[in-house]
Amino acid sequence: MNEPDFVRTTRASYDTIADGYAELVRGELAAKPLERALLAAFAELVHTESRGPVADVGCGTGRVTAHLHELGVPVFGIDLSPGMIAVARREHPGLRFEVGSMLALDLPDGEAGGVLAWYSTTHVPDDRLPGTFAEFHRVLAPGGHLLLAFQVGDDVLHLTEAVGHTVDLDFRRRAPEHVARLLDGAGFVTRSRTWRERDLDGPFPERTAQAFVLARKPPAAA
Repeated sequence: MNEPDFVRTTRASYDTIADGYAELVRGELAAKPLERALLAAFAELVHTESRGPVADVGCGTGRVTAHLHELGVPVFGIDLSPGMIAVARREHPGLRFEVGSMLALDLPDGEAGGVLAWYSTTHVPDDRLPGTFAEFHRVLAPGGHLLLAFQVGDDVLHLTEAVGHTVDLDFRRRAPEHVARLLDGAGFVTRSRTWRERDLDGPFPERTAQAFVLARKPPAAA
């Protein structure tokens, strides 16, 4: 099966920067209280309204996977990049991490109690996003929750260098309302849309505002 070009370039780029990226983002979540609060709410919803483990899709180095684990969530990570998965396994040896693509998840229908895509859909082109959301819907159990994080905007940032290495990465910024409409079209019910202004101070300054959309796959009919 032929892979789209963006899949190959994204995988190769993250394989190249995996170790440097792990150092770059180390401690970032500890500096972001709103993000921690949203993840805590997601964890509580998974505990009370969902069944099955959470799939952290595009988990990278596993930092958010580990955070959910610390909140008591049964969770595992999936990432396109073998290099990132190697770092995740090294830094969080007690957790499960697998190489895989969000375009075609190697999971049975309805297995996941929750899906987290923490800034990982940013590399997916617009025409592939509805199919990606349909795949998230497929693997979620009825009543399961999806939490997305992404950058706000209507442009594409192309990077050719990151943490001292050559890369070929596109970061697509999106409007929360547009993402919510696509989720509704994939069969989800949007439960919340949150966005905040970009952080300008501190150790992790940002280029754009940040958005977080929580959605749910409808429960099975009684």
